[in-house]
Amino acid sequence: MTTSAPNSAPVTSDGARPEPDCLTLGIDHLGLSVADLEQTLQFFQECLGWSLVGRREEYPAAFVTDQHAIITLWQVERDRRVEFDRRANVGLHHLALRVGSLEQLHRLHERVLRWPGARAEFSPEISGRGPKTHFMTREPGGLRLEFCYDPRRDTP
Repeated sequence: MTTSAPNSAPVTSDGARPEPDCLTLGIDHLGLSVADLEQTLQFFQECLGWSLVGRREEYPAAFVTDQHAIITLWQVERDRRVEFDRRANVGLHHLALRVGSLEQLHRLHERVLRWPGARAEFSPEISGRGPKTHFMTREPGGLRLEFCYDPRRDTP
């Protein structure tokens, strides 16, 4: 018999821990279809401070990183574009990105508010019962982004 305590790995009746069933290590990269590749690329680079690590002009696509994650931005065919309805369509509801401090979260919010075409859904606020603080926005091309600071995830 295998039992599991909250927030712990399963333990067999003899106290051994079986090999984990999960064979993945996290997200390698995330691909996002975007309305205007150059506009979204500029937002990621200049507003968020991400770095361009590559391009694929024939698709077209751009690859950006914050040194913790890689996001691929894929240009949709403009004449075939269909808006995503997060309440009616299967797909990405939003992308949540971590920031390093509460002060950085507020600085980023101010930067997003000044960014042409970006629309903040709400200002930084406690998420649920806390202590995480977050805000939601849409970048100029319409992608829904959440920015979060959670002091429980601080690293020394």
